[in-house]
Amino acid sequence: MVAVLPLSSSFSYLWASLISKETKHIMPYLVMDLEMTGNDPGWHEIIQIGAVLYDDDWQEKGSYLQNVYPENEEAFSRPAEEVHGLTMEELKEAPMIYDVLPEFENWIRKSLGRRGHAHSDFGFGKDLIDVIICGQSVVNDINFLRFAYLDDNRRWPFSYKMIDLHTTSYLVFRIMKKNGHQTPRRLSLGAISEYFGLERETATHNALEDSELTAACFLEFFKIMDRMEIEEE
Repeated sequence: MVAVLPLSSSFSYLWASLISKETKHIMPYLVMDLEMTGNDPGWHEIIQIGAVLYDDDWQEKGSYLQNVYPENEEAFSRPAEEVHGLTMEELKEAPMIYDVLPEFENWIRKSLGRRGHAHSDFGFGKDLIDVIICGQSVVNDINFLRFAYLDDNRRWPFSYKMIDLHTTSYLVFRIMKKNGHQTPRRLSLGAISEYFGLERETATHNALEDSELTAACFLEFFKIMDRMEIEEE
């Protein structure tokens, strides 16, 4: 049993809500990873989208992987290529982001058994507003994806809530360390997954593989959380 340090009643409620997988409303979880040509949204672009979709019980509903051809070829950086391993030659047959976004949305709808289709305006198409995006340092991926939607005059279709693996790791490992458990020194996806005995199949990053690895780490954290006890002061 993993013991949790005594908490105030208000924080106990917050923590209990965080670690509980039981919800009153169906909230699909989209574990997502993007590969980009660099680190600056607006100059650099998305060149690969990978995602695994889960229902509110964290049962997998489907997976998605799509390369994207960048409009700004000039921004295709060598350091980024060393990370994701994708070349312009490999991307030359890939669709542009404005074709990929509606396809991505419609894949989510189909996987969830929902009707409807992607909209290009800002006033309609709210059927995915309950989809919560999850990932490792996911705010960076969300920033790139939001910029792509804005640049294509598309309304953001997803929830504004998110679940970040890095933040989850920091909180849970901090509690575990305080209770005498060994924890990883770093909180990269590689370090977290290695802690749980998980690893990438390839040396370069693949957006779908990293999404699957991130989801596997979340599921491992759920197992830890299920063994935690909260002691109120």
